Amino acid sequence: MTFLKAADAVPAIVKPGIKRRLLYTENLMMVTIEFEGGPWAEPDPLHHHVHEQITYVAEGEVLFFSEGQPHQVLKKGDMVSIPSQRKHAIQLISAKAILVDSFNPPREDFL
Repeated sequence: MTFLKAADAVPAIVKPGIKRRLLYTENLMMVTIEFEGGPWAEPDPLHHHVHEQITYVAEGEVLFFSEGQPHQVLKKGDMVSIPSQRKHAIQLISAKAILVDSFNPPREDFL
């Protein structure tokens, strides 16, 4: 078993206003992403990956965009599942937000 205590975890700075912490096993990865500096004028660019993803909104509000579907407002407590290769993006609409993402398999590009 591995523990990652928030008080001890040094976040990776993805870019200004975005911090990431992660824990993973051979087949599963959980990532917390903290966003600041909202609301954003534009969404992040659409992206996709081979990984299945489930996202939980722990704090704040985001617009969620998914290829071929109308965008959705996601608030604290909401979740979304994203199939492999589905293009998706978010736009921060609150001042800050915390998302908890689970990936299968783990994202090697995050390591």
